Amino acid sequence: MAVIRDVMPAFELFQPASVSDAQALLKRYGGEAWLLAGGLDSFDWLKDRIKRPAAVIDLSGIADLKGIKPWGDGGLEIGAMTTLTEIVRHPVVRERYSILLEAAESAASPQIRNQGTVGGNVTQDTRCWYYRAGWSCYRAGGNICYADTPQAINREHAILEADRCVAVNPSDTAPALIALDAQMVIRTGAGEQVIAAEDYFVGPGTDITRMTVLKPGSLLTSIRIPGTWAASAEGSGGAGRVQFYFEKIRDRNVWDFALVSVASAMATTGTTIDRIRLVVNGVAARPLRLAAVEDLVRGKPRNEATAVIAGNLAIEGAQPLTFNGYKVPLMRNLVKRAIRGVEDVDWTS
Repeated sequence: MAVIRDVMPAFELFQPASVSDAQALLKRYGGEAWLLAGGLDSFDWLKDRIKRPAAVIDLSGIADLKGIKPWGDGGLEIGAMTTLTEIVRHPVVRERYSILLEAAESAASPQIRNQGTVGGNVTQDTRCWYYRAGWSCYRAGGNICYADTPQAINREHAILEADRCVAVNPSDTAPALIALDAQMVIRTGAGEQVIAAEDYFVGPGTDITRMTVLKPGSLLTSIRIPGTWAASAEGSGGAGRVQFYFEKIRDRNVWDFALVSVASAMATTGTTIDRIRLVVNGVAARPLRLAAVEDLVRGKPRNEATAVIAGNLAIEGAQPLTFNGYKVPLMRNLVKRAIRGVEDVDWTS
């Protein structure tokens, strides 16, 4: 199906100044409303005339959705309209939650990070080119997955948890937020709802038309990061010292979405893993927390042997498509690196 790259379809543009005003507009227009954050995902849809909302609600004028402030016992609350650049530059994020800094800084390019928001990054739609080009696939309401056919171009698609649709989640910050045990604050017509970041994302088995729990009328307002996974002070080395690992593999060092990414938050005593949260993305329709791997390595030494068994367990059940079999060893090796670290690896061996 050819994409018509023409002028955008007509819509009403609203620029509310408060969350309550935005909610009133969402209630008024329901499923015909489109929320605009940084616009980097939205404008692609609108320019290609694939999405045709009756109303676009621009959130950029709502001050309450912006900024980073203390929350709880040593944690942070990040407004959904906070740009990725603001996150990268924030001193507390840099000092205590560097995994989120690395994830945000890996997104696209500096110009895009200046415009793109953390709320938009975690809520953006999948980048499957069949779906985004207007093909009538399962996710778009049709009865076929064009990426899951012998002739398909599916190099960037899912190897895990495919259920009719094999599109993957494109968010760079999502795995880091899940590793940090973040909470997503959502406003609905019934009030405020707070859910764990790992439950914010849904797979096709839950709802094939959505990537997140957000429904018409819902609005992500902020993200809360508890202090429980803040990095330990440099050189503290004491019991329960928290360390992070983030790595994103992509074709080019800028702009591209992840082929596979991994994020981990790990507390260690000496070389023993006390507790860990380990997340991968780019392999399924939602970021995957590897709970079975976490259970396996807890209490074990942080070494090559532990990394090997963790990597092998992580890829159990993987079902690669025609052109993405490379993701299986790639995911295994990223999990190994997250467990053992890379500082002491002899790359000549």
